[in-house]
Amino acid sequence: MQDANVIVIGSGIGGLTAGALLSRYGKRVIVCESHAIPGGAAHSFSRQGFHFDSGPSFFAGLSDPNSLNPVRQVLDVLGESIAAVPYDPLGHYHFPEGTFPVYGNADRYREEIARITPQGAKEYQKFERDLMHLYRVLQEIPTLTLRSDLNAIPLLLSRYPKSLLKLIPQIAVLQASAGDVMNTFVRDPWVQRLIDLECFLLSGLKAEGTVAPEIAFMLGERSNSVIDYPVGGSGAIVQAFVRGLERWGGQLRLNAHVEKILVENRRVVGVRLQRGEVLKARTVISNATAWDTCNHLLDPADTPSFYRKNVLSMPAVDSFMHLHLGIRSDGLEGLTGHHVVVHDSAQDITVPGNTCMISIPSVWDENLAPPGHHVIHAYTLEPHDGWKRDENYDIRKRERVEPLYRALERVIPDIRSRITLELIGTPLTHAYYLRRHQGTYGPAIPAGKGMFPSCHTPIAGLYRVGDSTMPGIGVPAVAASGILCANTLVKTQQVENLVQEWNVG
Repeated sequence: MQDANVIVIGSGIGGLTAGALLSRYGKRVIVCESHAIPGGAAHSFSRQGFHFDSGPSFFAGLSDPNSLNPVRQVLDVLGESIAAVPYDPLGHYHFPEGTFPVYGNADRYREEIARITPQGAKEYQKFERDLMHLYRVLQEIPTLTLRSDLNAIPLLLSRYPKSLLKLIPQIAVLQASAGDVMNTFVRDPWVQRLIDLECFLLSGLKAEGTVAPEIAFMLGERSNSVIDYPVGGSGAIVQAFVRGLERWGGQLRLNAHVEKILVENRRVVGVRLQRGEVLKARTVISNATAWDTCNHLLDPADTPSFYRKNVLSMPAVDSFMHLHLGIRSDGLEGLTGHHVVVHDSAQDITVPGNTCMISIPSVWDENLAPPGHHVIHAYTLEPHDGWKRDENYDIRKRERVEPLYRALERVIPDIRSRITLELIGTPLTHAYYLRRHQGTYGPAIPAGKGMFPSCHTPIAGLYRVGDSTMPGIGVPAVAASGILCANTLVKTQQVENLVQEWNVG
């Protein structure tokens, strides 16, 4: 007797995508979540009437039926949708020498670049054009059709033969880094720094470490689709996935911390929860990070040494300092929602505290804050090393959050006098609440130095999804990882039928 066909460990976007899609395919699915709130790094939480995003805040294509965004594609086949507010510009970059508006509209974006460096704008247009060729080809092959085994080939050949032929000239760009493309066309140092910043915001790495398809997808979606924010915050996306999971017969169990993945003779047989309950299944999907899966969920004796060594040697992106604020909004009319502040041009943008990201989502959805107030989420890189909950913990929190306050003062000069609620998160906070290895956002695998691992593991019946698997970090990427995994676990004909229904719909 089995409790389910599939057990998913963790209700992040990757886990929910895989679980909901497998439910749509007719599998009996149980998603186990440690906490009382689903969503993983994308969950929302509330304090004193303020509703905060815990992580991602930039989205595109949620309200566009033609979007390439895997989130939109999966919600479509689940029969779910999200109300979203479109906006442009998507935000502002604040450099020491001045503030620069960032438009999704490609023509307006280049016009803004030309105000600073006319020659650089011409070079940027060539960089963008090369990547947009790749985007347009990828646009013809929906993520919903993909899987992580050789059975993907017959489906793609039968449905998209012309698109595959168009990909052949793009092979070099597919395998290149954004830095390779940049170095081919861009000589202007200001534009090089701008591209490095955009790549860093996307992947946690500068252009030389970011794969070209990732930046092509980002540029293509924001200029060809719509930049929009989900009404209700990132938690609204999570709830839509949960509705889709349950609509098709799947089950979400909250406060169900998985203590161990159970393995017999190199095959998964189920999981054991923290309170001793055993759930049996022949397939388990871990949405925990690669490091947490190996270090905590699997016994070393059950894990082949080569696999364990490869996983544990993967470099990780640093963790973050987080600052969540509730502030008075009087006199802040015309405030925009996204800001990135670079404090010192002489320092690398990856230096902790030098590049600060700011989201003010109540600009788009006033219901996220009490009347007369705004919610703010600001964050910056912060290494996990050296953090301890000792007598100096609070002092260190105050020291390390200061770059975020200085960044906010570039946007709202009197920010400190407006605060009605303050929450400071450290790498320890991040690691504890999200149960993530050292609070990381995922692997730091530079382009050309390796690839994100696939959903497969050497243990029969055990699969993985999330930001430490292909295709990588970010909400669209982790949703894509869930699609790849779910499609791999069903027959090719089932995938083809689903894609056909989606195309007709």
